Amino acid sequence: MNDTETDVTAELVRGLLSDQHPDLAGRPLRLGARGWDNQLWRLGDDLAVRLPWATPTADALLRKEHAWLPSLAPGLPLPVPVPQRLGEPSGRFPRPWTVTTWVPGTPGDLAPATRATEAADTLAAFLRALHRPAPADAPVGNYGRGGPLADLAEPFARQLASATERGLVTDPEAVRAVWEDAVTAPPWTGPALWLHADLHPANVLTADGTFCGVIDFGDLCAGDPAGDLASAWVLLPDGAMDRFHAAYGPAADPAALRRARGWALLQAFSGIFVGDAGVHGRPGGKATWGPPAHAALRRLTATAAPRTPGSSG
Repeated sequence: MNDTETDVTAELVRGLLSDQHPDLAGRPLRLGARGWDNQLWRLGDDLAVRLPWATPTADALLRKEHAWLPSLAPGLPLPVPVPQRLGEPSGRFPRPWTVTTWVPGTPGDLAPATRATEAADTLAAFLRALHRPAPADAPVGNYGRGGPLADLAEPFARQLASATERGLVTDPEAVRAVWEDAVTAPPWTGPALWLHADLHPANVLTADGTFCGVIDFGDLCAGDPAGDLASAWVLLPDGAMDRFHAAYGPAADPAALRRARGWALLQAFSGIFVGDAGVHGRPGGKATWGPPAHAALRRLTATAAPRTPGSSG
């Protein structure tokens, strides 16, 4: 383990439940998954215990989910893990943890969506429902999420240089052209909308070729919806983008889609580095993150940017 990991065992989880939520302690318990920030332990058939184990920021993300997700979940058309109980730090475990509802399905990095029409419609419906005006005290996005894309120009340049040096990008000029078009698109001027802000394939569940659930709302924040619209480039199969944009509706205008392409580049680089650049040894990183990220990069550089009505070119 590295210096941020916590050794989580069934005995530890059972002890935490006995201490703080004894009515749940007798339920069957088994490991569900080890994610980037948290471990997930199945608790019976309908619940899960979520404990931070690898990153120091996970504590605040869990508390954010517990504070906001219960009020958002009823309006969403896909199942999400709704927090039911909060566990506080103790001598047994020095970090907060939660008990949530269990959402069945297979992570999209392991079983990508294959039914283009159904997946596009389902993703669009979920984002339409989520993208509602957020209150003034809604969380601010981590790492610039929800904010102006231009603020991330320096991280983008570093990622592109590193990916090119490693041979993970073969046409950096095409990638740079997508980015330049995205950062020069008209900015978001509407109200700050609720965003999932981390819709990569491992956070979207599939069944029968389409999406059946969305998990990990730790990066929930408010801002420009283009960051979430970017997820379509990474999550959907080839040939689904036009359907997705039509199903999402008028808010997916040419400016929003241009900005979304820039956010999709950042998301693709994240998946490429985790999947292909040796970073997948970090807890939660997976080689399966690479293929959808490479597919997104291929689609982005092969597709012309949407043009604002009346523009030339």
